Amino acid sequence: GAEDFRRVSGRGARQRLALLDFQWLSNDVGHPRLGLVVPKFRSTVVARNRLRRRVREMVRRAVLPRLMPVDLVIRARPEAYHGTVGQLAKDIDRWLETRAPQRG
Repeated sequence: GAEDFRRVSGRGARQRLALLDFQWLSNDVGHPRLGLVVPKFRSTVVARNRLRRRVREMVRRAVLPRLMPVDLVIRARPEAYHGTVGQLAKDIDRWLETRAPQRG
């Protein structure tokens, strides 16, 4: 919930990329959890929901199965609304390859 978001925001590691910001912190629940923040940035509800669905699905398929038990919060930057699926995937892949706490 909100308390977990605050905990990750206050003490978690952070990486900012072109379209997405990543914050993460280990958890005690035994599996990774995702929090997704997609601010309005003067965009339509349709655009916001489309961006949220795209990022959530990419992370669900490519990232969560590979992560250690962490709470991961991804925040979309304003530029994400204009990014392609390929550009979003590039940010996710870059974080996964360089900073993600992955299972051995």
